[in-house]
Amino acid sequence: MSTEEPPSPEEQATVLTLEPDDARHLAALCGQFDAHLRQIEERLQITIRARGNQFSLAGNAANVAAGQALLRHLYSEIGQGVTLTPESLHLQLQQSGLQNLTDEQSGAPVEPIQVIRTRKGSIKPRGRNQQGYVRGIQHCDINFGIGPAGTGKTFLAVACAVEALLNEKVRRILLVRPAVEAGEKLGYLPGDLAQKVDPYLRPLYDALYEMLGFETVNKYIERSIIEVAPLAFMRGRTLNHSFIILDEAQNTTREQMKMFLTRIGFGSTAVITGDATQIDLPKGIQSGLTHAANILEDVPGIGFTWFANRDVVRHPLVQRIVEAYDSHDAKAASLEKGKDKGRGKA
Repeated sequence: MSTEEPPSPEEQATVLTLEPDDARHLAALCGQFDAHLRQIEERLQITIRARGNQFSLAGNAANVAAGQALLRHLYSEIGQGVTLTPESLHLQLQQSGLQNLTDEQSGAPVEPIQVIRTRKGSIKPRGRNQQGYVRGIQHCDINFGIGPAGTGKTFLAVACAVEALLNEKVRRILLVRPAVEAGEKLGYLPGDLAQKVDPYLRPLYDALYEMLGFETVNKYIERSIIEVAPLAFMRGRTLNHSFIILDEAQNTTREQMKMFLTRIGFGSTAVITGDATQIDLPKGIQSGLTHAANILEDVPGIGFTWFANRDVVRHPLVQRIVEAYDSHDAKAASLEKGKDKGRGKA
């Protein structure tokens, strides 16, 4: 690799040589009509010119360094047989901003994390927050994952649950959601309890089907190895040797959250996921999720992971939508605060 003199203190142009010089791997790296390179350029705000196995990168020095690290990493993965797609490249670019991409190059220590292995394949957490989240699940009995939609909170929790079940670390998986607590709502849905609960737990089922297969999941449900447990029905139970996932926890009340957390028995792991910006509780009722975060964050043995907009791993538009809503809410709150001050002066 050779480096040219930067045209200004803010910009740096670098020539990166990727070895070995394999035409097929280089074509996979660049993508059809260099689509992958254009995707990296747009995200990192740099320019990339490719000639054979030499890549010239120009732009902000930090972004160029991130681009170099990313190209090396992608080329290495392609050499190991990993298929690069626009979707997987988007996930790579979501590695918690530029910092994680440059850690390898700068020599900053990065704690290794095991890949989550399920029957249908392996799942690799993306970015520092996802890695910390999975690490917390592996080491703490109770874990909270709090943040916007699309950050992998529920999917990774289900993956860890499946891995623990397959490795016989737990005897069963319990799926819990507070959206089913109001009996009058369930009464309007057809079928038995499991069928009434099913629409609320569909995201969890979808993740289980992806990791275990449709037939295996249904067999486990019939044998109560996978159990659907409405939050209201958790009272009085003690759950031993289980992996319990409480999804959409922002819609629990303080009392419900305390009840759920005190159900945890020996050999069990509980993961509580939610988005504090999407609370559907009646006005005036505090969310059990935000209340628990305020009083339990410093309790030893309980892990917290706070996801941000940059951790969104769905379609790029999802991240922009979340940011737009956050910006709108911040402006509305500021205007309301200004109006309150005006009323006070009046």
